[in-house]
Amino acid sequence: MLFEGLELVSALATLAACLVSVTLLLAVSQQLWQLRWAATRDKSCKLPIPKGSMGFPLIGETGHWLLQVFSKIFSHEALESYLPKIQLVIQDTLRAWSSHPEAINVYQEAQKLTFRMAIRVLLGFSIPEEDLGHLFEVYQQFVENVFSLPVDLPFSGYRRGIQARQILQKGLEKAIREKLQCTQGKDYSDALDLLIESSKEHGKEMTMQELKDGTLELIFAAYATTASASTSLIMQLLKHPAVLEKLREELRAHGILHSGGCPCEGTLRLDTLTGLRYLDCVIKEVMRLFTPISGGYRTVLQTFELDGFQIPKGWSVMYSIRDTHDTAPVFKDVNVFDPDRFSQARSEDKDGRFHYLPFGGGVRTCLGKHLAKLFLKVLAVELASTSRFELATRTFPRITLVPVLHPVDGLSVKFFGLDSNQNKILPETEAMLSATV
Repeated sequence: MLFEGLELVSALATLAACLVSVTLLLAVSQQLWQLRWAATRDKSCKLPIPKGSMGFPLIGETGHWLLQVFSKIFSHEALESYLPKIQLVIQDTLRAWSSHPEAINVYQEAQKLTFRMAIRVLLGFSIPEEDLGHLFEVYQQFVENVFSLPVDLPFSGYRRGIQARQILQKGLEKAIREKLQCTQGKDYSDALDLLIESSKEHGKEMTMQELKDGTLELIFAAYATTASASTSLIMQLLKHPAVLEKLREELRAHGILHSGGCPCEGTLRLDTLTGLRYLDCVIKEVMRLFTPISGGYRTVLQTFELDGFQIPKGWSVMYSIRDTHDTAPVFKDVNVFDPDRFSQARSEDKDGRFHYLPFGGGVRTCLGKHLAKLFLKVLAVELASTSRFELATRTFPRITLVPVLHPVDGLSVKFFGLDSNQNKILPETEAMLSATV
């Protein structure tokens, strides 16, 4: 009898501990989202903060005029204008990787690459390389502490995140002011231009603080996930040389790569990339197997039933992208890297709307998905055209999923140019990036 009583007390104690743990976890989660808002946005910002947006005015139901802005930022015409500069940034980066005497940490370098792309191309800032490097280090400190416990003490992650944000915003303000003063000789509009122009059209003159907040959010959105996908792309091309060779064959067939192995002269065009069917299959398969983020959150708009369970209106629910891809019945041999599953002959993703959703789905799908796919396609073309690369370790590293999918050691790879010229960093690249497109 005494033994049964002790078991009951122990069970009750365990239940109480679980309830306390869940309560603390929910409280901490709420505080972390509040920190995410505080660490990225100044409280004086007047941009609308919609319900369910977790404090990000540019992410979520942001108001009709902001959605119009993003439709312009990621339109076909805008992507066509970004493409030459994206190609230049990637070419310059691959030359730097090939000229490095030792192996590089691909994930770390991919983060630098996507940050540079956001600064140079998406925002159109002409920041000297030395200052850009310093800004990247500060940005990394900011990102590493965004989800710290909200304890404002000296040397705490929260304090470091706030300090990094302040330094970032000073640098961004300088870049924004220089950009606003220098508008001559530019024949295309980048994302920041469109944000400013659209706000004026709608009678919403943006303050400097709002411009800094919007700029920081655009960088945040374009940074980690694209670096993750870029690293996964390189890893799979290393693991599957037959895929890389088939990609090169397609580039030769479309006149992008000479039969001797040297890339053809000239810049890529959007319609050319669209016509590269196998390239599209490779990118799709990378995003199917190695989706950067696990899933997303949604708010239930009306009560519904799922597998016998009633989900009430107003609840927050999470959908899993990875589990969806792993269990979708349309995909055969789900653990095998097989780009041809997306070929016209097989089209395993053609049946059903939500079997394949690396960028989410529905009206809240990722607004920048076309820019992300464009970036990955250009990277794949340049890797196949201008680089030879080898794994610098005996085995491939293990993959971790937190905070985004990436190799635990960053993926150590040695890069070589396909010819001697590819190992030389062009001194005129900086001027080319600053020129008109």
